[in-house]
Amino acid sequence: MINLLSQEEKKEIIQEENWKLIMILGTLVLIFFICLSLILFSIKVFVSGEVEAQKILFEQKEKEIESPQMQALQQNLTAFNQTLFQLESFYGQQFNLSGFLEKLSATVPSGVYLTSLSVSNNYQEKAWEKTCNLSGFSSTREKLLGFKEKLEKEGSFEKIDFPSSSWMKATDINFTLSFKLK
Repeated sequence: MINLLSQEEKKEIIQEENWKLIMILGTLVLIFFICLSLILFSIKVFVSGEVEAQKILFEQKEKEIESPQMQALQQNLTAFNQTLFQLESFYGQQFNLSGFLEKLSATVPSGVYLTSLSVSNNYQEKAWEKTCNLSGFSSTREKLLGFKEKLEKEGSFEKIDFPSSSWMKATDINFTLSFKLK
């Protein structure tokens, strides 16, 4: 096919096609930005609606909290918490006698018998200190020495004190001792 158009007419046709292409692309970009703006606007409307709904719910909850029933409930809970704290403090100061007796009986060897036990609870230097005094009978000095060593190995007892009079006799020993509980 032979093109009989002049160079100027060919340039005009090419410019016209370029112009149409630019118009089409510009229109597409404009439509894209309009759609993007509409999407962002709808998101903004949705989020602001949700925020308003949450504000209303928050105000309702504030009104519920400020109601006289809630104030009374809060005062009751505060009093209950104070009572629980006092109970915890009280029970924390109590002595676990069964655990103590279990540990003590595990240290007493055969041939050694306990005849009396006293435990006192004293407040010393911002803490409760438990002191134990024991008296008993041992058939031999070696068994009494074994008892002393077992007490020292047990981690619950400290400052174990056997008077020197307990070590005078070799057999049939009546002894006393005192120690502190950790």
